[in-house]
Amino acid sequence: MRIQRALAQAGVAGRRAAERMVAEGRVAVNGVPARVGQSVGPTDTITVDGAAVEAQERRTLLLNKPRGVLSSVGDARGRRTVVDNLPDLGRLYPVGRLDLETTGAILITNDGELAHRLMHPRYGVTKTYQVLFAGRLSSATLRQLRDGVDLEDGPTAPAGVKRMDRRADEGTWLELELHEGRNRQIRRMGEAVGHPVVRLHRSRYAGIGLRNLPPGSWRELHDHELRAIAEEVGLER
Repeated sequence: MRIQRALAQAGVAGRRAAERMVAEGRVAVNGVPARVGQSVGPTDTITVDGAAVEAQERRTLLLNKPRGVLSSVGDARGRRTVVDNLPDLGRLYPVGRLDLETTGAILITNDGELAHRLMHPRYGVTKTYQVLFAGRLSSATLRQLRDGVDLEDGPTAPAGVKRMDRRADEGTWLELELHEGRNRQIRRMGEAVGHPVVRLHRSRYAGIGLRNLPPGSWRELHDHELRAIAEEVGLER
């Protein structure tokens, strides 16, 4: 397989980050600096910054991210991150991001190939959100959210939109189902239609729901869940 995929499968980094590491000259194969895209086999010795890369057991966790926690593995300002309260399971990193104020389902893994595919637009992985928009939304606004909203980086793709049986004095609760993952997309959609987002919670990711998982808690995915999401992005497991 290609060197960047081998690094991703070993949990060193996601595929794109692995490509950067190779390009920066930090990776060697059998003592020779690696090239982006070169093939490696099971008998090759791979090192990163001089340390041998060893395969680790693939782990994928589901975390219910609380508000005020960063979707990263570290922060120079000392703020809490999604990996702070996890046990020592080796190098783990979040699949994609939820912004600081958004709560809900986020996957954390050391499986770089799975993470790469889950985040790649090609696979259109489903993400389900519960959103409190300010004000009362008209049927025309619901159609706009459903059909596509013009943003500065282009119109959004069609989305699933339905009203929730949930009341709030300050606005309207909707469930949104997206198949793309632009930066702060739902918040920008709300601003574009004149109804800013008050609260945002991701209830499901790639078909995996939180059920009764409390905020800040996590669990490992079950085997059938791992098989289902791997199949969705074309991986054999």
